[in-house]
Amino acid sequence: MEFIRILRLLAYSLLFIFTSFLANGQRCDTYEYYKKYPVTNSSATSRVSETSKPSRDTLSNEVITIPVVIHVLYNNTVQNISDAQILSQLQSLNNDYRKLNADASNVPAAFAPLAADARIVFCLAKIDGFGKATTGIIRKYTSTQSWTADDGMKFSAQGGDNAWDSKRYLNIWICNLFGRSLGYSSTPGSQAEKDGLVIQYDAFGTTGTVAAPFNKGRTLTHEAGHWLGLQHLWGDANCGDDGIADTPPQQGFNNGCPSFPHKTSCSINGNGDMFMNYMDFTDDACMNMFSKGQAIKMRSMFAAGGARNSFLNSAVCDTNSVQRGPVAIDPVETKMTVSLFPNPAIKFINIESKNASDLIGQIVKIYNMYGGVVMSQILLTQKTTIIIQHLPSGIYFLKIGEGKENKTLRFVKE
Repeated sequence: MEFIRILRLLAYSLLFIFTSFLANGQRCDTYEYYKKYPVTNSSATSRVSETSKPSRDTLSNEVITIPVVIHVLYNNTVQNISDAQILSQLQSLNNDYRKLNADASNVPAAFAPLAADARIVFCLAKIDGFGKATTGIIRKYTSTQSWTADDGMKFSAQGGDNAWDSKRYLNIWICNLFGRSLGYSSTPGSQAEKDGLVIQYDAFGTTGTVAAPFNKGRTLTHEAGHWLGLQHLWGDANCGDDGIADTPPQQGFNNGCPSFPHKTSCSINGNGDMFMNYMDFTDDACMNMFSKGQAIKMRSMFAAGGARNSFLNSAVCDTNSVQRGPVAIDPVETKMTVSLFPNPAIKFINIESKNASDLIGQIVKIYNMYGGVVMSQILLTQKTTIIIQHLPSGIYFLKIGEGKENKTLRFVKE
């Protein structure tokens, strides 16, 4: 009997340890993924060079829009999450990145002046790579019951779903991840076909299948931060740092919901850890801010030469982008004297005018034959190079300006 009692005690102890391990386990596999699949300097350089010269820099107060494609990979009906759950996640994500989250008022007074509106929003894509209408949600049954952080879900040949053009779309794969991980992200400079986020299906959104304490959409907020160049607050090192001046160093990650101030031997002052920051591991209900330094870092990814600069030219969330009839060329004469070359083109086109006022400050849009807007940008110089190598071969129309003062030019992409 004594032997049986010891076995029972051992079983209970193991169960307690296992339960605590799950409850306090690591919620993000990005650092482990990065160690296994590091981004080399050469791959980071090639990632930028794929878009050649960036068309423009960010504007000072520009709200950057990131088109999103959701790949829902399900093995059963529970994993096939609803549109409502997906939309609840997009709403939560946008609130967090615009500092419109209802719990922003919970930021401690010591850190409140540092809380930032990143001026970044996310939207479901409305047009696919061929100029046709899309919901931005792809659903696919898979025989794979669970996935690990080895990118298998990103390839149709492995039972997953191939990425859309990662220079114009943020790919997000929703699936059943093995073990304790709630998600992971590629980092800037990753291979195009692997670039994007992977999120556990019951940690995505604020309704439906989501399970507490990860039921407020903060897993995606966290992983999108990695995709935009942010590190964990502790820099994945003991008493480490994330390279951001206004986020204090930490001994390591925090979980659960600590009380403020939470101080350790690594704390630099009485405020302790910024555990309410989205880049820690605390429960969703205890996360409520990005810092101003983090916002600057994320926005730098879109600057000239930045790894995410190509998204400034992505117009696939434009409500006018869905497939319509052929483009009508305005017969009204215009004073604009604009030239477009080369034509036909393969990788890029140049647009130039003898008069700077014809182009500078104008909006240029490129339409496919069906009337769908496939690219859009603001012209900042008298001569602009536009990268078109990602466009399918065909006939396109480039329109500069609006109203009567506009110019439409036709070109062929080989």
